[in-house]
Amino acid sequence: MTGLPTRARTTGAPPTRATAENGGQGTTHPARRWRRRAGALVTALAVLLVWVALVTPVPVRGWRPSAVELLRLPAEGILLVLLLVAVREGVARWLGAAVGMVLGALLAVRVLDVAFFAAMYRPFNPLTDWRYAGAAGSFLGDSTSPVIAVAVSAGAGLVLLLLLVLTPWAVGRVRRVLRRHRRTSLRAAVAAAAVWVVLASVGWATTSVAPVASTDVVRLASREVTGIRDGLRDRDAFAALVATDPLAAVPAHDLLTALRGKDVLVVFVESYGRVAVEGSPEVARALTAGAEALGSAGYAARSAWLTSPTFGGFSWLAHSTLQSGLWVDTSQRYDQLLDTGATDTPRLSLTRAFAGAGWRTVAVVPADRRDWPEGEAFYGYDRIYDARSLGYAGPGFGYAPVPDQFTLAALDRAELGARPTTARPPLMAEVDLVTSHVPWAPLPRLVDWASLGDGSVYAAQARTATSANEVWSSPQRLRAAYGASVAYSLDSIVGFLREPHDHDPVVVVLGDHQPVAVVSGEDAGHDVPISILSSDPAVLQRISSWSWTVGLRPGPSSPVWAMDRFRDAFLTAFSPRAG
Repeated sequence: MTGLPTRARTTGAPPTRATAENGGQGTTHPARRWRRRAGALVTALAVLLVWVALVTPVPVRGWRPSAVELLRLPAEGILLVLLLVAVREGVARWLGAAVGMVLGALLAVRVLDVAFFAAMYRPFNPLTDWRYAGAAGSFLGDSTSPVIAVAVSAGAGLVLLLLLVLTPWAVGRVRRVLRRHRRTSLRAAVAAAAVWVVLASVGWATTSVAPVASTDVVRLASREVTGIRDGLRDRDAFAALVATDPLAAVPAHDLLTALRGKDVLVVFVESYGRVAVEGSPEVARALTAGAEALGSAGYAARSAWLTSPTFGGFSWLAHSTLQSGLWVDTSQRYDQLLDTGATDTPRLSLTRAFAGAGWRTVAVVPADRRDWPEGEAFYGYDRIYDARSLGYAGPGFGYAPVPDQFTLAALDRAELGARPTTARPPLMAEVDLVTSHVPWAPLPRLVDWASLGDGSVYAAQARTATSANEVWSSPQRLRAAYGASVAYSLDSIVGFLREPHDHDPVVVVLGDHQPVAVVSGEDAGHDVPISILSSDPAVLQRISSWSWTVGLRPGPSSPVWAMDRFRDAFLTAFSPRAG
């Protein structure tokens, strides 16, 4: 053996670890090299997700995400690194999971904040706004198609779910990297803390809402906890308001005596906001021409502004506010009001006031396709007409299943014109006109009232009307379509009142809320127009002390009331013995 060459003597030695791992070669195996690169990429994506969750600013009105906002130093991130490398592995694992879930939830809230600011100029409220998911899905289905609604809803839900799932996973992966390099991580965190203190003292910022020394996670968490606490406290406060109603104790025969024998219509025009009156040439034309036409028919009007409790959607908050005289600005308050309505609440709605004083009361809600027992219980309608009972056999137009002109004609056919006024009790109706609901296309045109029939006359219009896709192709077209849709609703009201009737109604016309922010613009406010029309001078004399503007168009100096003020003012003005 001693005579064998050196090379032969060493061939039996075991291969080194590196050689064995590489299949006996001196270079890295391609599969292993790919796995390492893939692992590094996944780790980088995990770090990026955690970083985004830490430094994304708390959204405010008008905020738009900017890549430069990633160049910030989050105090929460520094603290997280220190904790993950300082504690024992078991504690670090649970801490990372808990922090990941919180970061994921807060990142989801910020995504929802952006959506809510874009549509309604307010942040998302996790205590109450989740209840709007069903309404949003129904709206999408009515405005587009059920397939698109399902796809969009599923996509939005998947994004939120991924944030809630992937963020804890990303924190866990970052934790493992940090603990493999504990000494380096600890030194980096201490150095970053010193830099953060300097940046905070200097006050540098990447954008107007994003200081470089960031504490946005703590600020957002504090806001959400405070909001939930305040929401829970509001339950008791609002319950006390619902139960305290001096007008509920007024005898029914003393209410609305100045309107006895008169039909009264409360007409909500969807998305009829201040921006329509002050910014749309089409609406200006409709108001001017409408005032002239109604004046020649013997009508006069008084107008002002109401501040709506909602913006961009959720019309039912405005309806319940006007009817109850309470500020109903959240789904929590709305549900409380209607739930107590099912158990004989002492809160008096406008509808119940009319019913108690001898009026037949109805609601016309052409966008509804299902029963609404809670609404019936609270508002106290004798009859509700919806899309199933209005007798419409024509096509839908965007969100609106029934054009506004047909809705008004159907009310006249079913109630007002069904019997002479001398052979029926006076009618009080709340009427919802929904053609001006987003997406504002396709838009019907007015037809001769005598040719309405069952609505089949609209089939030809639906085939040639401008599509929603075309309308939404530019902001200019969108705003023009919005104005045209509101003008159509106003023209429908004017045309309806000019038609020959054996009744002479008192009409309250108002908007429910401003349109979504893409039309309203920045800082549009919550004001909506309201007008009271009557051919009886004595009716308008009753509200002369309100100092409302003469005509259909409120001006810049017209009074501005909170919408919850209207019920008491109206009942007091037309119930002199109740005062």
